[in-house]
Amino acid sequence: MISLLNILLHIAVVGICIPVAMFCLEVLLALWPRRKAKLPLLSPGARVAVLIPAHDEAAVIGATLRTLMPTVPDGGRVLVVADNCADATAAIVRDAGAKVIERHDANRRGKGFALDFGIRHLAGDPPDCIVFLDADCRVDADTVRLLAAAAMATARPVQGLNLCDPDLHGSPLQMISGLAFRFKNLIRTSGLSRLSGLNHLSGTGMALPWHLAAQLKLADGNVVEDMQLGIDLALAGKPASFLPEARVDSPLPQQRAAARTQRTRWEHGHLKTLLSQSPRLLGLAIVRRRLDLAWLALDLAIPPLALLVAMLSILIAISFVSLLAGGLATPLVIACGAMAELAITVIAGWAAFCRRQVPLVALLAAPLYIAAKLPIYVTFLVKRQQHWIRTQRDPVRS
Repeated sequence: MISLLNILLHIAVVGICIPVAMFCLEVLLALWPRRKAKLPLLSPGARVAVLIPAHDEAAVIGATLRTLMPTVPDGGRVLVVADNCADATAAIVRDAGAKVIERHDANRRGKGFALDFGIRHLAGDPPDCIVFLDADCRVDADTVRLLAAAAMATARPVQGLNLCDPDLHGSPLQMISGLAFRFKNLIRTSGLSRLSGLNHLSGTGMALPWHLAAQLKLADGNVVEDMQLGIDLALAGKPASFLPEARVDSPLPQQRAAARTQRTRWEHGHLKTLLSQSPRLLGLAIVRRRLDLAWLALDLAIPPLALLVAMLSILIAISFVSLLAGGLATPLVIACGAMAELAITVIAGWAAFCRRQVPLVALLAAPLYIAAKLPIYVTFLVKRQQHWIRTQRDPVRS
């Protein structure tokens, strides 16, 4: 019995060391000084469309458009899809000077359906490029121009820097959530870009040239359609590039129930994609002899940081009990080493990229944050979220 347990523990620690090593490699590559990139220029007369899906977004869409409209290049347009709305979203969009089309289909709900509807509408007078934004985000002054210029210059998808920085007066759990978001969308994305030259898409702050956007099949109800889209485009030989100079900020939900809904959708979608797509990508990387797909598969194999720490902690505890019962010390030593490596890397990433947004004392709340997310992972096993559920928005303070 002890011998079998030792074998299983060795397999488990080797398995978990793979995503830990990939996580640490991405962070270390992000820490390496970055050369100042030559930013792309938007050609005169370029036709740019900004597409925004919106479901009952009256609380936030006005503020988003007030920030966005002055940044749209000359000759550009903003199209909002008011998707199954029961509020004043469409009227607010019209008052802001943007174009709005309304969609009503209660049986086919979700962001993918709304985007598909918007793209088919644009096909009547196609732009050169589409920039995709969420209804509650804020863009920097040059974001739309930079994304469009890069997508048109490379004929590839382009992902900007999408952050959800916490309120400086927010709760410690919100601070840790913002930290995790920075690690995923800034630090690890930078590292993966340097390693492989490609990246995932986050769904907002991204741009596609029209010839790619027109071929998209988004009306499938996938709760993480953006992640799957990035994978599909990479397999088609059009991987997404990363343009951190094009920044988009999305607010973290202040209400606990809204935050739980958002995290559940993200985490369940991420885990489902991890389990289904990572092995597929590794197999295709071998068959097609594409190293970039292998790196993408290994990145995708990294579970959410909270889950990774929880899995390591459980493995350390089981290894310790096994050692007391007469088992080998090797699994415990390897698991503890992986945890130490992970902790050092997280501290290094925090110090370089997050200390202004997340104070050091907030890191003490990390165990509580992990504990709060454990029910999300349990429900993934017993009651997986299969359908898109809108996150309740917080009213925008004027």
